[in-house]
Amino acid sequence: MVDAALAQVGKNLSEAMRILGDGQMEPEAGTESRRFSRTSIPGPLQGDGQDVTTILHLVHHLIHEEEDEEDGRDKACQPIQNVGEQGHMALLGHSLAAYISVLDRERLRKLTTRILSDTTLWLCRIFRYDNGSAYFHEDDRDGLVKVCRLAINARYEEYTTEGYAVLSSRQPVIYQSASCRPGLGQHLCNQLGLPLSSLCTVPCNTIFGSQHQMDVALLDKLIKEDTDAGKLPLLLIANAGTPEAGHTDKLSRLRELCDQHGIWLHVEGVNLATLALAQVTSAVMGATRSDSMTLTPGRWLGLPAVTAVTLYRHEDPALSLAAGLTSSQPVEKLRALPLWLSLQYLGHNGIVQKIRHAAALSQHILLKLKSVTCIRTLGLVSQIPPISGASLRDILGSLILSIVEDEQNSPVVLFKFSQESNAGGSGGSVDGLCAGEKEALDTINRWMGEQLAQLVPTSGVDVVELEDEGTCVRFSPLLTAAVLGTQQEDVDEVVQKLLELVPMMSATMNLRQDFREETHRHALSLTYIEELSWPGLGAVRYESQAEGADESRRKQEQKKINDALLTKLQELDTDIFFSTGPEFVTEENCIFVGMVTDDVDVSELVDTISTLGRDIEESGRLLENMTERVRKGILEAELQLQKANEEKLLEEGMLRQLPVFGSVLNWFSPVESSVKGRTFNLAAGSLDSTDVTYSTKVQAGRMSLQDIPTLSAKRLSGLRVPEFFALSTSTEGTLQLTRTVSGSAESSLF
Repeated sequence: MVDAALAQVGKNLSEAMRILGDGQMEPEAGTESRRFSRTSIPGPLQGDGQDVTTILHLVHHLIHEEEDEEDGRDKACQPIQNVGEQGHMALLGHSLAAYISVLDRERLRKLTTRILSDTTLWLCRIFRYDNGSAYFHEDDRDGLVKVCRLAINARYEEYTTEGYAVLSSRQPVIYQSASCRPGLGQHLCNQLGLPLSSLCTVPCNTIFGSQHQMDVALLDKLIKEDTDAGKLPLLLIANAGTPEAGHTDKLSRLRELCDQHGIWLHVEGVNLATLALAQVTSAVMGATRSDSMTLTPGRWLGLPAVTAVTLYRHEDPALSLAAGLTSSQPVEKLRALPLWLSLQYLGHNGIVQKIRHAAALSQHILLKLKSVTCIRTLGLVSQIPPISGASLRDILGSLILSIVEDEQNSPVVLFKFSQESNAGGSGGSVDGLCAGEKEALDTINRWMGEQLAQLVPTSGVDVVELEDEGTCVRFSPLLTAAVLGTQQEDVDEVVQKLLELVPMMSATMNLRQDFREETHRHALSLTYIEELSWPGLGAVRYESQAEGADESRRKQEQKKINDALLTKLQELDTDIFFSTGPEFVTEENCIFVGMVTDDVDVSELVDTISTLGRDIEESGRLLENMTERVRKGILEAELQLQKANEEKLLEEGMLRQLPVFGSVLNWFSPVESSVKGRTFNLAAGSLDSTDVTYSTKVQAGRMSLQDIPTLSAKRLSGLRVPEFFALSTSTEGTLQLTRTVSGSAESSLF
């Protein structure tokens, strides 16, 4: 019979996952959640408690708050990542750990001991680590810190009583590969209180084998030098799958070297997951002989919030307790509970199936990439240097192939775009390229990786930077497939997208030099901008032809022209992408041309950019000239009209200007206006009278004017009313400014 409290824990977890995972809230709950906003958090604790549903809705709102701000309130919230049934078991483990922690001490001790023993036994059997103990930790680096402290306790007998003072007699040395995780050695020294001089970074191979494997011969030399200097070689950190390239060190040779000098061997890396498979490469199998190794089953199996595990071998439990690898507190042993539940739910076959599926995805994409032109997979065999004597060279070649043949089954696949590679090519390097070409190629590969990650997000591909190969695209399904649910169809889609992107990248790389040369041919109007971080054809800037302007005015005019030019280019009916370029760019007022296909005529493209820029500049110049002419014409017309008004005032006399008397006088004795209009000819730049214009227009509209009552005309003629001006363009090409006075024929046209 199931405990009612345990059943309630499971029920509450299912309800919580439903509320948090379902973007659709109940109407009243949705209305209530709108009360929560970023401005109200943090806030005062409410006096009355809230129910579980309200609190969970608050958590849901906080999870999706940024999505609401970016995409708008009308867009439905995307559900959180589906963790699967095995993920629910891991989450249930955290809830059960809180419930179990309140049991009485004796029952808690028995239960936690059973959980810890079961999980340790299962992991040691699954990953072929016989007679091992397990330490469960949240930070995947914490296990290395603890085993290093164990090694210090084992090598320095008086360390427990003398402390760090005993280390001054013989300084401990920790060796790590140059391909280790960044910052791992520094973190280890900080946690142990050791100086950075205790950390020794061993370079990788430079001639034979993978350039991401530790150089064993050089390591042996460094160990001997440290021993002769009175130092104590303490611990070696080896890789079974480097963080970036996924390559495995020569663990068997490293084991022999550590046995020779009494060094603790610790192994970590993604390739340790393949120890659960029936067939394991000899390179990874060497990890089973290590003194300790760190596993991350949560990432391999898609289990959220599951601890990392460090398996180790040591015969003295007192030293393990002193190093913190074991604990007498039962509550700390509950860290293994989520993993204990998840492993039981999956079973041995389910665990192996997930790891086998990830390894099969790697082999599938590796096979597919061999048929894609210009895509090079990074092999592990370096080029054999010339050696006198063909037989000796063949012997060395066979030796190298035998050393690294197991690496070809690595679950981490690296590939990159390279115009020099043929179908199925691998190996090689970019050392033969100049700095500019290498940076441009890295930019293209970075763009390719970002496009693949965006187009096929379930594939889990990402971009890595390698010292020897530059920018590459990495596919590591052991770290992503279980979480993202990657299937073989996703891999096929990645390859299909590559087939679409490769022709575009090839054409762009081939036409970059042509684009540069064509831009130089238009040096009077265009300037080529060398921006190697732009994944496209290149960048140009239209140079203003204005002379005599100061620097600030010239830059302002240049920005105005290039902004208008960019708008015009973006309106063209073409697949070419035009933009202002990356966010952080040194050059200003530039137009960046994106990826192109091989059917693009670069000469025509550059001509179009130059022509549009010239048209925009000339239109702006014409508008400025027209504005200046109109301004001067208006001023001159106003002066002439003012002079005509003064003459009219002299003709009419002062009596007609009086408010009441002038109106009566105009009523009985109206006068005709003598003010004539003006017309301004833009082409000639002259200001002329409108007598000819009005004589033709008045005759044409005489019949319509006769329809106006005479009485109204007489009344209007005696009133002083406001004047109105209108600016228009005639069919003859002249700009007309019309001055209209109500009730009279007075108007001005220019």
